[in-house]
Amino acid sequence: MLLHTGQHYDDRMSEVFFTELRLPRPDVNLHVGSDSHARQTAAIMVGLEEHIVAVKPSIVLVYGDVNSTLAAAVVAAKLRVPIGHVEAGLRSFDRSMPEEVNRVLTDQVSDLLFATSPEAVDHLRREGVAPSRIHFVGNPMIDTLLGHLARMDPAIVRTPLLTELGITGPYLLATLHRPANVDDPAAARASVQTLHALADRAAVVLPLHPRGRATLGAAGLLDHPGVHVLDPLGYTDFIALLAGARAVITDSGGVQEEATVLRTACLTLRPNTERPVTVSHGTNRLVSPDTVEAVLDEVLSQPPDPVGPPLWDGHAGERIAEVLVDWLADPSRGGGLGGP
Repeated sequence: MLLHTGQHYDDRMSEVFFTELRLPRPDVNLHVGSDSHARQTAAIMVGLEEHIVAVKPSIVLVYGDVNSTLAAAVVAAKLRVPIGHVEAGLRSFDRSMPEEVNRVLTDQVSDLLFATSPEAVDHLRREGVAPSRIHFVGNPMIDTLLGHLARMDPAIVRTPLLTELGITGPYLLATLHRPANVDDPAAARASVQTLHALADRAAVVLPLHPRGRATLGAAGLLDHPGVHVLDPLGYTDFIALLAGARAVITDSGGVQEEATVLRTACLTLRPNTERPVTVSHGTNRLVSPDTVEAVLDEVLSQPPDPVGPPLWDGHAGERIAEVLVDWLADPSRGGGLGGP
């Protein structure tokens, strides 16, 4: 059963991915929409409880670190239903990030923890998670990326987008959505100044998340002719632009991973990352508004490591399926909170 909470409710942030990724239509859509963290999480929990009680699933599988992830994990744990967490063990060690709170709490109540990197496995072990609950499977998001690259030519996909923007030469790609970069007016001004400085060097393409659109606009985002702001893009269009960019400037965890596989230099506008494997493989650097220009010059002069992280090979989903099949055939071996 596929349940969509509707946390990402805008068609450009939700519907387009079901279409482009060829996902089956959700059996249930809670349509919770946007709200404060507390209200959104509460609405998801109320809606989920009804369906979990009715369906009595053998396991609830949750992904990532958004409010939907935590809400589903809490409801399942209270109802004594086993939980599997994909992307378990990621840590930024920054509790000011809502995602960090979500991922830590979800790991604590999960029976099966599917880790995407050796560092994630180490974090879980240090937190006292039983080794039998931890499974290093690789990164399912890379399964999606590699599958789509095999079906398309990124140059053909991105050419019309760049032509429409009037970009004929090298360009930089940017994404910004985290509260620390876009919510506070002072932080928004710093982000805009960074983008303007980069636009002095090359055209900057910015598919803009609804979050922060007003504050970045008020900070003068559009005052530089080299900054090209787009509505949120579909998966295929975004990946095509990422593959052709000289570099990407982002605060997204997922983009750090995609850039690593595409060997696109990545500058992460954050003081920390829960994806340190992207840094150790040389494709990602943590930057601040004060350091981004110097780091950009440095990374562009050094080609990224051609060897990707371990098990980022397009088969993570298959490994997760194998673990689930074996575990469900004998739940007692998992020893999880929701098990017998």
